[in-house]
Amino acid sequence: MSATASGLRLTNTLTRTKEDFSPIDASNVRMYVCGPTVYDFAHIGNARPVIVFDVLYRLLRHIYGADHVTYVRNITDVDDKINARALRDFGDDIAAGRLTLNEAIRKVTEKTADQFHKDVKALGCLPPTFEPRATEFVQPREDGRTDMIGLIQSLIERGHAYEAAGEVLFDTASMPDYGELSKRPLDEQQAGARIAVDTHKKNPQDFVLWKLSSPEEPGWQSPWGRGRPGWHIECSAMSSAYLGEIFDIHGGGLDLIFPHHENEIAQSRCAHGTSVMANYWMHNGFLQVEGQKMSKSLGNFFTIRELLETDSFGGREWPGEVLRLAMLMTHYREPIDFAVRKLEEAENTLRKWKRAADLASASAADVPVQVIAALSDDLATYSAFQFLTQLAGDAIDGNESAAASLRAALEFLGFDVSAEVDKAAVDEAIAARLAFIGQKNWAEADRIRDELLGQGVQLKDGKDPATGQRITTWEVKR
Repeated sequence: MSATASGLRLTNTLTRTKEDFSPIDASNVRMYVCGPTVYDFAHIGNARPVIVFDVLYRLLRHIYGADHVTYVRNITDVDDKINARALRDFGDDIAAGRLTLNEAIRKVTEKTADQFHKDVKALGCLPPTFEPRATEFVQPREDGRTDMIGLIQSLIERGHAYEAAGEVLFDTASMPDYGELSKRPLDEQQAGARIAVDTHKKNPQDFVLWKLSSPEEPGWQSPWGRGRPGWHIECSAMSSAYLGEIFDIHGGGLDLIFPHHENEIAQSRCAHGTSVMANYWMHNGFLQVEGQKMSKSLGNFFTIRELLETDSFGGREWPGEVLRLAMLMTHYREPIDFAVRKLEEAENTLRKWKRAADLASASAADVPVQVIAALSDDLATYSAFQFLTQLAGDAIDGNESAAASLRAALEFLGFDVSAEVDKAAVDEAIAARLAFIGQKNWAEADRIRDELLGQGVQLKDGKDPATGQRITTWEVKR
């Protein structure tokens, strides 16, 4: 596939226009997406960019070849919120000398990172090509890849950073076009939630590259004393380490445009002396829950794990692929209202598609060109799904070719159409349901029935002709 013949068009936040995608090198298309800060389990808002850019990753692999796409998604495992969580969860152990702060931090980040990996796998997402951890890129590396201290030194040498009050700060006045991504007026540009606006700064919008650590805080040795990096420099180092000084696509949530992505651009361009950091900037829209901003104070804050494994939302667990489809039913740039009714709609739609796809024989089919064309138009998933519904109708009418195409499309989009039913788990669930029926707990009995139906398992109640006892049989009916 040539660099100009893909037909792929993407909305570029940098230019506010939909543009033809032309990679720097069609044999190595490069994409970076900001990953989680692992101080707590990922919430449902964090799931949206993971799913959106997984679809783009799949599309790029289809167009250019799986071996010709490099996808980097980082893990931020150094952050003041992580320090605070470690002190909260392991403060007694630290005080008693059973753990050091660094050991406690490692316990926090390993637990949350492991859960994140389980969550995104359940959501049907492919692993990225590389998943660097911020702590591995603070100091100079043996392999020579870009590191944070090296970037900061380059910024100082080039006149874009200065030391003040024990910190190293980026001098925003040294960059004439600072703010080009967010298009924010200068008087609205502040340093960001993680950085206080202090009198030692030359300008209020200057932001921290390096800050000193107290003996009780984690830190690394540097030319400016023992300390730790600011938030933004982490992604500048890790993206450059794997993708080079200029790469193709940088993605993330809309909330990251300012200050995080704006400051990434400033650091990277000024450290490397380049005109851009990435050629295409893509951002997914905000997420609300049942029409309200997600907030712990409102009681509508849900982690991915809670949705997958508990009945905290809508009174039941939700399969990962249902969450995935619900996310993709709204265009990635639009705000999404994450609601029970949306999940129910996604579940019903997915069930119909799978039933139709099951009508295909074992013969493989290519991903329909209509699906690729829809996704190539700035990830127009809704248009792709309209075509899937048309294929499902044709399959039900006896068109086996349509069923095969539907199966190929679902697999391509990250939905599992070949998973075998866990018979032991189904039998266990049926036994639990019968026990609830015996207790006249109809709500719990109905919940189990609905959960099984969501997995494509349909129950049929009846009586044993010999004993007259209630029995339940089941079959797979996607």
